[in-house]
Amino acid sequence: MFQTNISLQDFQNSAGRQLGCSEWLKIDQQRINEFADATNDHQFIHVDEVRAAKTPFGCTIAHGFLTLSLLSHLMSDSMLLPEGTEMVINYGSDKTRFMQPVKVNSRIRSNPTVLDVSRKRNGQYLVKTNVVIEIENDRRPALITDVLSLYMLKEPS
Repeated sequence: MFQTNISLQDFQNSAGRQLGCSEWLKIDQQRINEFADATNDHQFIHVDEVRAAKTPFGCTIAHGFLTLSLLSHLMSDSMLLPEGTEMVINYGSDKTRFMQPVKVNSRIRSNPTVLDVSRKRNGQYLVKTNVVIEIENDRRPALITDVLSLYMLKEPS
C-alpha cells in the first residue's frame, strides 16, 4: 500500500509516522539454499537439514543477511511516495541488530516507522525509517534496523 500523492509538506513532517505492516513472507528452504548459492555461504546451519536438526534451533535457519536483504521487498508496499518522486535509493542502514534467527518455514513481515526526514539539497531528502522484522507467532523480532533512503524528487521551481 504505497502512500502516494502526499504533499511535500506532509512528507517532510512524517517523523513518527507508522507506515503499516507488510504482508507475511514465508522463508522456505529453497529461498535459504538459493541465498547460500548466491553468497557462497553454505554454513551447515543454513543448508544441512540433518545436522541443523541437532542444534538448539532444531532446524535450518535463514542467513541474517537474507533477512536483511528482504527489507526492500518487505517495505515496498508501505513506502511514503510524495508527489514528484522520481526515485528512491538505498542509502544504507544504522544500528542493525539480528535479535534472533528466522527458522525455516517461518513467516516474517516488516513493521516500519519513519524516524526522520531531512532535506539534503534541492530535491533530495534523506529518510531514516526504523524497521522491525517480526516473526509470525513470536514476540521477539528477528531484526531491528534503521534504514536510510535517499528520495529524489522533482520539486517545483
